[in-house]
Amino acid sequence: MEITLEGKVALVTGVGPNIGSGIALALAKYGAKVACNDVDEAAIKACIARIERNGGEAMPAPGDVTDEETVKGYVNDILERWGRIDILVNNAALLGGRGVLDESVEFFERAVRISALGYFLNTKHVGRAMAERGIRGSIVCISSSNGWNGSAGVIAYAFNKGGVNNFVRAAAMDLAPYGIRVNSFTPTAPNPDNPELLAELAAKGLPIGGVLLAPGRGGAQLGGPEGGEPWRRPARWNGPRPPMVPMGTTGTPTDIGHAVAWLCSDYARLITGTDLVVDGGARAKNFAYIPAAPDQIAGPLPVIPLDVTPPFEP
Repeated sequence: MEITLEGKVALVTGVGPNIGSGIALALAKYGAKVACNDVDEAAIKACIARIERNGGEAMPAPGDVTDEETVKGYVNDILERWGRIDILVNNAALLGGRGVLDESVEFFERAVRISALGYFLNTKHVGRAMAERGIRGSIVCISSSNGWNGSAGVIAYAFNKGGVNNFVRAAAMDLAPYGIRVNSFTPTAPNPDNPELLAELAAKGLPIGGVLLAPGRGGAQLGGPEGGEPWRRPARWNGPRPPMVPMGTTGTPTDIGHAVAWLCSDYARLITGTDLVVDGGARAKNFAYIPAAPDQIAGPLPVIPLDVTPPFEP
């Protein structure tokens, strides 16, 4: 089976250097033209440069996904340039946060607004563009393991990702008469593999083996302890971890990109209203189960690379 997205046009929201950039690159490598959205123009430029150095074609679609006129504007820009949109990947989200005892109203509202309005507005206006042109397209909403299972220290993130899951099922019913498929995709703490991102993390002295679990709001940080009162308990265990994932790894954005590309291809023509999980078996695992000792886990096959850039070497 040879997946191809030749002739298709994709819009990816939130093309930051980890998951969003990986998905955008994969869609381009499989043949789609890709419009790259983010509020950070530097992130857009970096994503486009990554696509182009790998032989793909991309355009910027800058702007806030929570502003309807902005969304309509960049959707129209894509239609004017390429005449169609076949694929939408809703990925824009606000990472970071705190637990329920300490989260601020302002951060909670902003985090929920980005996912709720961002996914809704892009699905609405891209869906209309597809329906008006008779395009039987694919819309993928990026969820998270935090949307399916409880996780301390990220109350806003968990709330909005949980909402994504039923939004997908409802939108799939709305758009089924037009032949437009809507699905969610659940990754779990992927290990960065973008060479530029890895170099940036290393330069800052930050861990490069996975999503950061330290306190704070910046970058890819999720959750963490908060407050100094003597009665406090830490929100997460941040020490050395046994191999909690059955396959020994949660994978990388490249793994996510391959799977999303397939989900957007014509081979997945009857898949709608469901969730695709790529997490090395993490969500399937019983809470009390540790798969095996580190030296007893075979791990998956080697990843099939998408980026021609030499791998980062610390």
